[in-house]
Amino acid sequence: MKQTLVIGSTVIDVLLKLPSLPLQGEDINIESSEYRIGGCAYNVFKTLKSFSSPAQLCSPVGTGIFGRMVKDHLEAEGLNPFVLLEEENGCCYCLIEGDGERSFLSHHGAEYVFSRSWMKDIDYNKTDGLFICGLEVEEPTGDEIIEFALEHPELKLYFAPGPRISHIPRERMEALLSRRDKWGYGALLHLNETEAINYSGKKDYTKAADFLVKKAENSVIITLGERGCYCKENANTAGILVPGFPAQVVDTVGLGDIHFGALIACLKKGMSLKDACLKANKAGAAVAGIKGARLDRLALDL
Repeated sequence: MKQTLVIGSTVIDVLLKLPSLPLQGEDINIESSEYRIGGCAYNVFKTLKSFSSPAQLCSPVGTGIFGRMVKDHLEAEGLNPFVLLEEENGCCYCLIEGDGERSFLSHHGAEYVFSRSWMKDIDYNKTDGLFICGLEVEEPTGDEIIEFALEHPELKLYFAPGPRISHIPRERMEALLSRRDKWGYGALLHLNETEAINYSGKKDYTKAADFLVKKAENSVIITLGERGCYCKENANTAGILVPGFPAQVVDTVGLGDIHFGALIACLKKGMSLKDACLKANKAGAAVAGIKGARLDRLALDL
């Protein structure tokens, strides 16, 4: 099996557990706080590795306290930082309410920078996939990511537009959705219900999937929380509602990343889209019920 390049951020998440989001001017006490390594790219990379799917993390690491924390953590895992930059890393403040739902306050730094020049030493004979996230595409160097994807049609594209999909410049979204690999397919898209409806302008997720599958000419997966996910393979097939699994939600940070990483790994192992979605739903439920977006100790049981 060939590897997937996972381009994007590795960050320090500052998790703040609180009873509810504060109102303007309100003073509340948090229940707990902790630092945890995360970021879309890191979470997807770790999930792929948990499913024994080869991957390379292409994530820059900067300076400052958060950069040092990321570098030390990666090295402790036996991973060399992909690129070291003389620019401070940012961080993500994750506000976690009692029901496990999260809201993010992000401070972007070196971890959201990208250059095509970093990719010259990649062994493309051993690579067949490319994961990218919309958070990086939105940034000033997002055009570099798009150009890299366009220069490598031999790589299947897995794209998660993310919660700030409406902030991605329209011309960049159009460039990614019109990109075709050497087999004639566009990006495989992974979104949640709100993202899909807001971007497509459609009234429900089924109509949004119809719109997106025609736009990208590839499969579309729309996550629906505890209801599971909805997948549509192409414009000529019916969409399928794939049921979710019960979970006692503890923490939803990184849940979408885990779901997509598991999905990619299962597809690369030859599973059908429906079966891959079912496995990804199971992975998501397992992770929702524990503290932290980690499948390392769970993947073998999935």
